[in-house]
Amino acid sequence: MIPFRRGERAAAPWVRTRLRSAPGAALALALLVAVTACLAAAFPRAVERYEDAGLRRSVERTPASRSVVQLSAPAPLTVEMSQDQREQLMRPATVKDDYDSILGTVRRPFVPDLGQSSYGVATSVNHEVPDPWLPRPSGHPARVALVAQAGLAGHARLNEGRLPRASGTVTATTPEVEAAVSAETAKSLRIKVGSVLHVPDAGQGTLAVRITGIVAPRDRDGAYWAADTLLRTPALTRVVPADPNSPRYWLGALLLAPEAAPVLLRVEELPHRYWRLAPAPDALHHRDLGALESAVASLESGPSLQQLRETVDFLLESSTDLDDVLASHSRLRSGLSTLISIAAFSSGTVAVVVLAMAGGLAADRRRTELALLRARGASLPGLATRLLAETAVVAVPAGALGLAVAMWVLPGGRALPAVLAALAVTVVACAALPLRAATVHRHVHVPAVRQDVTSVRPSRRRTVAELTLVTVAVGAVVTLRRQGTSGGSDDQLIAAAPVLVGVIAALLLVRLHPLPLRGLAGPAGRLRGVVSHLALARAGRGSASAVLPLLALLTALTTAAFGGSVLAGIGEARDHSALLAVGADARLRSPVDSLPAGLADRVRRVSGVREVTAVSIAYQTKPNDGRQAVPVVGVDPGGYAELTRRTGLGAFSEGVLKKGRGGPGADAVLPAVASPSVADAHGSAPFPVSMEDGSSVTLRIVLVRDITPAVTGADFLVVDRSGLGATAATPTTLLVTGPDVDGRALREAAGGAVSVNLRADERARYADSPLQSGVEHLYTGAVAAGAGYAVLALLLSLLRAAPERIALLARLRTMGLTRSQGRRLLVLESLPQAVLAAVGGVLTGWAAIRLLSPGMDLTGVALPSSAAPPEQTPLHADAWSLTVPALAVVAVTVGIAAVQAWWAGRRGAVRELRAGDTK
Repeated sequence: MIPFRRGERAAAPWVRTRLRSAPGAALALALLVAVTACLAAAFPRAVERYEDAGLRRSVERTPASRSVVQLSAPAPLTVEMSQDQREQLMRPATVKDDYDSILGTVRRPFVPDLGQSSYGVATSVNHEVPDPWLPRPSGHPARVALVAQAGLAGHARLNEGRLPRASGTVTATTPEVEAAVSAETAKSLRIKVGSVLHVPDAGQGTLAVRITGIVAPRDRDGAYWAADTLLRTPALTRVVPADPNSPRYWLGALLLAPEAAPVLLRVEELPHRYWRLAPAPDALHHRDLGALESAVASLESGPSLQQLRETVDFLLESSTDLDDVLASHSRLRSGLSTLISIAAFSSGTVAVVVLAMAGGLAADRRRTELALLRARGASLPGLATRLLAETAVVAVPAGALGLAVAMWVLPGGRALPAVLAALAVTVVACAALPLRAATVHRHVHVPAVRQDVTSVRPSRRRTVAELTLVTVAVGAVVTLRRQGTSGGSDDQLIAAAPVLVGVIAALLLVRLHPLPLRGLAGPAGRLRGVVSHLALARAGRGSASAVLPLLALLTALTTAAFGGSVLAGIGEARDHSALLAVGADARLRSPVDSLPAGLADRVRRVSGVREVTAVSIAYQTKPNDGRQAVPVVGVDPGGYAELTRRTGLGAFSEGVLKKGRGGPGADAVLPAVASPSVADAHGSAPFPVSMEDGSSVTLRIVLVRDITPAVTGADFLVVDRSGLGATAATPTTLLVTGPDVDGRALREAAGGAVSVNLRADERARYADSPLQSGVEHLYTGAVAAGAGYAVLALLLSLLRAAPERIALLARLRTMGLTRSQGRRLLVLESLPQAVLAAVGGVLTGWAAIRLLSPGMDLTGVALPSSAAPPEQTPLHADAWSLTVPALAVVAVTVGIAAVQAWWAGRRGAVRELRAGDTK
């Protein structure tokens, strides 16, 4: 035990001494670990927040009539049950007890929102009210639904009168009850406080319903009112809903006191009790999605429903569309999972490489010291343990600080994934220096042994490892191309495919890049001056440890190219979809009549407007006097042809619509541009078209285009509007060109009678889910983090070679090398590796995108399901994302080398050339 105690006492002063001797390096390591741990811990919490927000948005934006779980049971009608027993089932206490039983049966994680859930008793059919003072739009009497829903006082504001009450004990024979109506119902049905409605009962009499109050919902869109919108909003309903010519009647709801529910047995034999369970938004978490779907399914048609039939009513039925909403969100998340994993793997790999480089830099800086300790008998485990303790003293508090910052900035998520991510960063940071030192100093050797590629050849183990990585990368790429990202695979090998492509490229470039540089060194030696030859010779020697800096640069550049192309593809998809929806940068149209006179001139004067194209659109024209209506678009050939060329939507030349043009009249044959379906139906022969104003024109299809800016449907005909009659040629729509058009000024110029639809507004609607926008933010963060770590990797690689370069400049200055020549030497020496990394990064990024694009579909993240086109949105290489990061690498390299040369010039040569210097 005594040697252990002595070693334990000796370790602390040694660690403390090493930290005091290099406080700057310790502070830099702490800052690197803290930032990396913070980013690593923030990533899973950010993903979880986006997933939860996306799930809640999906449920909240679904109409309450679909998102609530509604359970209902009719009033029993059996000979074994007396009328008193049936009335007892309708009373508030009994319905409330059943409601409590239902709440006790519901399985978590489905948590009902008690503030918006409701229960009560209502009639099963709507009853005609013969009172003549009620409005009758088509001569049919109004109908009402009688509803006795609990909690009216807490969910409504009283506008007039008072809330309904039940006098005494209400039974099925009570002749009169009180009720309230919503303000909208009172306005539409002309109901006032004190009005009496006579509802026919099941016999020959009527039930008098006296209106005592008019109420307004406190939360109009809450599930209490929106689960059955008839409670707050009356409906003008047709007798035959499918027939547009069927007579209409008003339908409203009368809100009875819950204690008056037994009177519904007088109106009909089978009123129904109902319980509506609204999901609580705060209890919705994506991590519980599977269990939530199971709980809803059990309540809809599973064990929970069977249990409720045993405890509440054997005729209990359940219905909801919440399961469809959850399934839709699940499909969206599964389509984005691989994209999220790719961002995590790419940025995480760069961070790990930089941490390894930081450990390698520390090991190289202390190579002589560690070699001397090994020569004096230090054991390899003992040396690694001391280095681990030295690093842990700095890295562990820094990692804890980064974790605390991430959890403070992003509260509310699970702690375990963030803790594991920060712990992984801390472990890598602690292990990098000891492992690097143990690898380099596993054998005792002379410290001054050269470590460049001319003396250190790749071992067989390295060759086997590189071949293994190539095989894994090829398998990942093939899997992603076959399976794609839209299938929702969580295979981590697929997510690692872009990183593996960068790894393979880095390994190949490290092996191959010295060869062309050595070949250029010979011809450069015949030139005047020694700077070029010396720079190429030194760059051609290379470093045996250059694989990590190059790996970091290529991975970062691949991440930037891949992530930038993803973001660019999302933007292009949204721009194109918005253009398809609007047809131009803005669309002005009159929903009822033609556009006001002079509107086009006013629009042209609006700031940002470049061109205005007026068109007339007739949607109800009938070719060949048939039943199928086809929209006919009347255009000015010149302006509209220019618009099609500018937007790329079915471009054609101006002369297409002018050929063979005649004047208005039945004998003139107008050339037309048609959609494929219309062209297939009518061919190339002339055919008559009956216009909406009663006129007729003869058209001949001369050109087929899949799409046109004026209309969004699959059927259309485009003609020269000068060949139409005066009424048919009157403009109904203006298509405005101008990316920077002032929307507010455009709406003011249009006036209230003309609707204005902006392409920018349409585009802004497409990121309708926080999960979609979250993936965009994650990719933006991944690109930014990758760029930052790439610059840091570049700086670390240059710092590793800094002592040798400074010593070299000091020696060369004694031989007559000027400061400008020294600056050129360092720049030229660094430039080949930077250009190699830049070119390799561009090629690697392009290759990764080309290899993986067949399996990538950006539709799910770019567009909502309602606006998604039938075809996929593939990934394309973005030129800016490929070239800008690569040029930035070259610029940063040249800048750092220039600063390094300037700093070396400020220092004297005596310090670098002191006796015993082995650098």
